Amino acid sequence: MKPNAFGQISRIWTLRYCCWRYFNACSSRHCVSAFKRDARGSSDEIPKFTASGRQLRAYCKPHICHPPEGVWKKKLTWKEDWVQVWKTVKKEAWETKWKKIQVPIWKEVQVPIWKEVQVPDWKIVKKPHIEEREVPAWKEEKVPEWKKITKPIWKEIQVPVWREIQVPVWKEIQVPVWREVKVPVWKEIQVPIWRDIQVPVWKEIQVPDWKQMFVPEWVKMGVPARSWEYTSHDLWRKKLIWKPVWKKVWRTEKKQEWKTEKKQEWKTEKVQEWKIEKKQEWETKKVQEWKTEKQQAWKPDKKLEWKIEWVQIWKPVKKQIWVKEKRETWVEEKVQIWRTEKKQAWATEKKQAWKDEWKAIQVPVWKEVKVQEWKRVWKPVWEKVWVPASHGWD
Repeated sequence: MKPNAFGQISRIWTLRYCCWRYFNACSSRHCVSAFKRDARGSSDEIPKFTASGRQLRAYCKPHICHPPEGVWKKKLTWKEDWVQVWKTVKKEAWETKWKKIQVPIWKEVQVPIWKEVQVPDWKIVKKPHIEEREVPAWKEEKVPEWKKITKPIWKEIQVPVWREIQVPVWKEIQVPVWREVKVPVWKEIQVPIWRDIQVPVWKEIQVPDWKQMFVPEWVKMGVPARSWEYTSHDLWRKKLIWKPVWKKVWRTEKKQEWKTEKKQEWKTEKVQEWKIEKKQEWETKKVQEWKTEKQQAWKPDKKLEWKIEWVQIWKPVKKQIWVKEKRETWVEEKVQIWRTEKKQAWATEKKQAWKDEWKAIQVPVWKEVKVQEWKRVWKPVWEKVWVPASHGWD
């Protein structure tokens, strides 16, 4: 850090040092006059100190100064390149495995139950008994008689008539039929293609640059009030100043380059397919039709006539007869019956159980496959670099 007491004096000496640098670097006096004029008038172009006071920006016009001196030298640099390599990636696939599962089944077991059976037994019951006997009764009977009657009858006769009948005839007609034919059609499908595109990328490169550094240095300075003492008594005061030094550094800059990448796109292509269509054609067929014709036939007809006949009739006459009459009585009898009893038996029932079975399932697994990709490598390349010449007074 610079002392506050000598701030103004240090600024004046620094300005003088810059003027001396301009006299040595430029051959024209125009650079010095331009520097002094800009230092008085413009506040943007005068040498400025930073917060630390160690950086100073000098002023010089490039179109007036001499070209820089130096030589071209070879420098080993690394150049970027892309190499196609094979990369092992994992791809999902399906593998068949067997899984043990429980399947319900029905198992037959014996279960005790009560079964109803019929046992024979005797039971006294009273049954009605019917007794038959003969009883006198009057019965009407019909006696046959003959009676003469005259009745009309219908006599069938044949009468000629004309009757219309349907006679089959064959007629040829054209019938449309549909026949399936294959017609070629073009179908548009999407096909994936890879297209090379240029993608901008930023590459960091090292660019040489000059950076002004300030080195502390003690100098001797006389007292302004007593300037006669500079030579007579050799009175000097030491003052700490910052001497500017130019140092070459490498600055990192970003340079835009173009990187070739593959982009998947979809291309429309036409694929020929066969489409089944129906084509109408005409086919000759015979169709049976019915034609009306007249045919003579005999029609049966009825004619009314009178005929004398003898008809048997029945005349009612009473006659005594003997009729059987039934009388009901009750008689005790032993009747065998069947009594229901319960008997223990074994019945077969179905009980649900679980059975072990093996079931085939599809399990996803990872499979290693080879995939092409681009790898960035660095190759050594010799480049020409301009190295400025160094002087003793620099």
